[in-house]
Amino acid sequence: MTTTAELRAAVETYWSAADSRDWDAFAATLADDVLYDLPQTRERIHGKERYLRFNREYPGDWRVRVERIVADHEGHQAAARTLVTAGAEESHAIHFFTFDGAGRINGITDFWPEAYEPPAGREHLVERY
Repeated sequence: MTTTAELRAAVETYWSAADSRDWDAFAATLADDVLYDLPQTRERIHGKERYLRFNREYPGDWRVRVERIVADHEGHQAAARTLVTAGAEESHAIHFFTFDGAGRINGITDFWPEAYEPPAGREHLVERY
């Protein structure tokens, strides 16, 4: 069983690696069959390689700071609140994570403050619903 502390550490590593663009460390937090869901844009990504590419190709210069992480005592789920900065714009977001038996992230759902149309150029990685 994965402990609460291990779940919290995995989420912290995930965000730290994303913020520093350390894609190897980021990939190490993910299960091969990770499922990423973005309800505001109605996008879904299946699989580690596509999700890594989605993040590598994400436009703009953005920074992320974790404000809070909570994890369940059963070792299966965690949630995080972040502050994302892109230029002068700041947005809070809520992220839900699920984990496989090895403590790797196998599900991510991101909730941003408002619905928006996704930027062009990522159609090759996502499915719309």
